[in-house]
Amino acid sequence: MKKDLKNKITLIIAVLVVCLYGIFGVPSGLSGSALLAAITKRVHLGLDLRGGAHLILQVQVADAVNAETDNTVQDIEQQMKKANLTFSQVYKPDPSKPDAIQVEGVAAVQSSSVDALLDGPRYSDEYDVASGANNTWTLTMKPIYERDLDQRTVQEAISTITDRVDSLGVTEPQIAPYGLGANQILVELPGISNLDQVKTIIQSTARLEIHAVVGGPFPSQQGALSSVGNALPTDEQILPATGELAGTGGGDAYYILQRLAIVAGSDFRSAEPGVNQNTGQRTVNFTLTDEAGDKFWDYTSANVGKSMAVVMGGTVREVATIQSGIRDSGEITGSFSPDEVAMLSKLLRTGALPASLNYIEATTVGATLGADSIREGVTAAVVGVLLVWAFMLVYYKSSGVNADVALFLNLVILLGFMGFSQATLTLPGIAGVILTIGMGVDSNVLIFERIREEIRAGKAAATAVDQGFAHAWVTILDTHVTTIVSAAILFLFGTGPVKGFATTLTFGLAANLFTSVFVSRVIFEGHLNRLRPGEMVSI
Repeated sequence: MKKDLKNKITLIIAVLVVCLYGIFGVPSGLSGSALLAAITKRVHLGLDLRGGAHLILQVQVADAVNAETDNTVQDIEQQMKKANLTFSQVYKPDPSKPDAIQVEGVAAVQSSSVDALLDGPRYSDEYDVASGANNTWTLTMKPIYERDLDQRTVQEAISTITDRVDSLGVTEPQIAPYGLGANQILVELPGISNLDQVKTIIQSTARLEIHAVVGGPFPSQQGALSSVGNALPTDEQILPATGELAGTGGGDAYYILQRLAIVAGSDFRSAEPGVNQNTGQRTVNFTLTDEAGDKFWDYTSANVGKSMAVVMGGTVREVATIQSGIRDSGEITGSFSPDEVAMLSKLLRTGALPASLNYIEATTVGATLGADSIREGVTAAVVGVLLVWAFMLVYYKSSGVNADVALFLNLVILLGFMGFSQATLTLPGIAGVILTIGMGVDSNVLIFERIREEIRAGKAAATAVDQGFAHAWVTILDTHVTTIVSAAILFLFGTGPVKGFATTLTFGLAANLFTSVFVSRVIFEGHLNRLRPGEMVSI
């Protein structure tokens, strides 16, 4: 009985047209160069094919722990002052143990009140609190909270690096935790060859901070230290000045600053480069978050006439006298170069890194290597396809044409999927394409061999084809599903190249289910419609 195949053929043609659009989009022409440009615009090449920067970064999570306990020190001081509790100092006694805080100098009559404050939910959720001799308390960060802080620090670093990389205009960057080391991040940037620029953008902590000035300028660090009797308080620090603050004659200048910042990198909502209309100096115009703006207003309103310093990268970039209260916006004026102003604005907009980074590995993949990989990978794929096509034609006769057409459509659908999903094609991805060819042929072999068995059993051509597809379907589905599950695991836990392999393999297997079962059967049915009664298919 002849079957009406118009709807099925229409569906196949529609899928083919849609996938061709996914591959080429709307090309600017039909020449080879125009079609190649259209393909590369839709199907992005990975780092190993296009070339670019490859980095493995180690996040120094201790920096985040140190910053967290610094904030806790400041908060404890504020809470104790608000409760009218006397104390001599709240500090971190051992620089090598940034997770420990000590409170000293509490009056004996107030010990129970201090104990209630420190043991309360404000601090006890994050710290183990222990009282000691002479009315002292030690707060030690809980291991479970420290581990959580480490994980959050790595995720925040990934988010910040992603924002900074986006400003470079990189297509399909790979930024993710690196599973082969603790607190490490993998960064792959296709098309980027200037490794120094990448390092400058990524690693700069951009932690612009505004600190209260205690004293200075001093001509030397020792001079600054001598001014406090060679005993620098734990809540203060000595930092060098740069630019005009250091003097045009090459002299040095040092300032004593409060260690805790009034506002810091994460408090900045936005920043834009500008020029001071009065002096002509380059500036960075900033806006603070609402919470930071309120804190900045409280401080500047209460300290009119005093000085505050703009600190970036561990150096004092500008010192200004507070003329009046400042809330949520202002400008930073200094001896900045155009590149420094643009860089500082960009880094403040993307936020400060929560911790510093160390480079475990930093390399570039040249475009020549990528071109060689593409050429050799494509050559392997073409040779593989041609050999498979030839084998199917020789071994399965006219039915081999059926398999070859389905295989070609399989490749078109696979590339169409990648074009629509904006997936990145890597060298392992090309290996996934070649493996898909093998899986596609495997499905056709299962079907064709089953049809041969039915023919040897004496069944008619139409019945043999129906039974061949019906019996092979379960096996094909089982092999494809199990392989897709394996590919999904590779995608979830693998790094960039491994994910590229898993992506193309998954897309290819999904396409193969359509071509080997549906398209191949439609071709068989069209051939059966043209057979004379009793004539057998060529297989």
